[in-house]
Amino acid sequence: MSWIREADESEPSGAVAAAFAKDQESLGYVANLTRLLANRPAVLDAWIGLNGAIKASMSPRRYELATLAAALRLRSTYCALAHGAVLADHHVGADAVREVAEGHDTVQLSPIDRAVMDLADKVAAGAADMTEPDLTELRDLGLDDGEILDVILAASARCFFSSVLDATGTQADAVFTDLDPAMRDALTVGRPIATPYPVGRHLAG
Repeated sequence: MSWIREADESEPSGAVAAAFAKDQESLGYVANLTRLLANRPAVLDAWIGLNGAIKASMSPRRYELATLAAALRLRSTYCALAHGAVLADHHVGADAVREVAEGHDTVQLSPIDRAVMDLADKVAAGAADMTEPDLTELRDLGLDDGEILDVILAASARCFFSSVLDATGTQADAVFTDLDPAMRDALTVGRPIATPYPVGRHLAG
């Protein structure tokens, strides 16, 4: 599931076991990203804190839209599936997520939604190539500088996290195979989804 060895639950501080147990409680399995980043528990905690701080200033819908746009540009299957699934379940539906992933417009997105995704895409495509006019569309739609910064932060954070996952060969969790097939296939933009663990392998112990 990754080119890096899985974190060792017997690590003396208990931080790895705690991270695995937290996933088991919230997800019912240990995510591949946790198996990777628990090798460095302080980094895992710092990422959770940073991501939480970014999300705290945004609506969940806007955060997921910006994150999905960045993940698609970065060809991060793991992040595209994870955040596409949240958008589908809680905000716009599976058909709209599929349409976005395939590069089509959808009536489920407002002009602000589209502008948010466009800006996040530009950040992920190459922030050094951006100019101030790239912020104009969101300003014209009424977003203030703090709200625009939130979009940039979400996209930039995804550049970090998606790069870590792909640079270590960490595949999206096998549970994503259960998503709506058309949406799942459209969101599989890079590495394939992991094959399921043998029976019982997903357990933290």
